[in-house]
Amino acid sequence: MKPEQLNILHQDEDYIAIDKPAGLLVHRSPLDKLATEFALQMLRDQIGHLVYPCHRLDRPTSGVVLFALNREAHRQAQKAFAAQEVEKTYYAVVRGWLVGSGRIDSPLRHEEKNDKVQEALTDYICLQQSTIQIPVGRYPTARFSLVELHPKTGRTHQLRRHMAHLRHPILGDTRHGDSTQNRFLRSYCNRQMLMLRAVELRMPSFGNKPALCIKAGCDEKFEAILQKLLLA
Repeated sequence: MKPEQLNILHQDEDYIAIDKPAGLLVHRSPLDKLATEFALQMLRDQIGHLVYPCHRLDRPTSGVVLFALNREAHRQAQKAFAAQEVEKTYYAVVRGWLVGSGRIDSPLRHEEKNDKVQEALTDYICLQQSTIQIPVGRYPTARFSLVELHPKTGRTHQLRRHMAHLRHPILGDTRHGDSTQNRFLRSYCNRQMLMLRAVELRMPSFGNKPALCIKAGCDEKFEAILQKLLLA
């Protein structure tokens, strides 16, 4: 059930940012024609003002989403995103032990236009590893890593597809993930959700507009699973 009021993280004369809950679309999409609630319309109704989405998050991903409050601010934000000047930070829990840090430079085929291949770059850092003494599939234990992800491009499902490319799929990903691990998540944590959260967004200054640094707070559902998987 979606909250009646969205959690506003930042608001000024040009921009407003929310902490989008998992399961909510940012705006109408042909990918889900049956959806009836969207962050764009909910936020517009909540503040009584038109809003323009500067980017998007996948429906199952929670965290920071930035909207503009006027067309000029929207144009400036889109320019910054296109120039890869906006820094985005995500946390994810992935299958297995991902060691160290690195960059994933793996082009991705467009999910709707199969003949189109796009450059896609993601930086990653492993923050923590854990082992749970419960057999999963053909493995005697369950292993997980908490990783920090920094997408340098903005392709559809980029982080989910890149982590699957490394054979460290994100837990709870029903499209690109590991079904055996997802069953373990439902059984061990009594919940099914994508363990991917947008925790910070930084946009550079332009004109006399200062730079923005917007951070998401605690998400109780995400944190509860994180604690159980990593601190078991």
